[in-house]
Amino acid sequence: MKQCKITVLKTHFDAQLAAQYGDVGIGPCPCHSVGQVYFSDNRKPEGFCDEAWKAIYQYVFALVHGVQEPFYGGGWIGRPGIAVCSCNDGLRPVIFKLEAMESD
Repeated sequence: MKQCKITVLKTHFDAQLAAQYGDVGIGPCPCHSVGQVYFSDNRKPEGFCDEAWKAIYQYVFALVHGVQEPFYGGGWIGRPGIAVCSCNDGLRPVIFKLEAMESD
């Protein structure tokens, strides 16, 4: 079984939508920041946001179980063993790169 390397590529905060719909004092994601790296053997890494995990776990599952062909038959990610996904937070989404890695 492989591991999945999870890297935070980008965080975004939509101030306009947050002002219109967000709770008082909402700001950028408090859980993740650009450059953070996590490793998963198909379990949620310690310190990883529960909601973000729900959004990406199916891709982590596929990668740790050896899926190498591009997801969805191409047309999304053109490199094998890679997925780029985001969490479901519409006001402050976080974008993750997932990579299949050989286990040590």
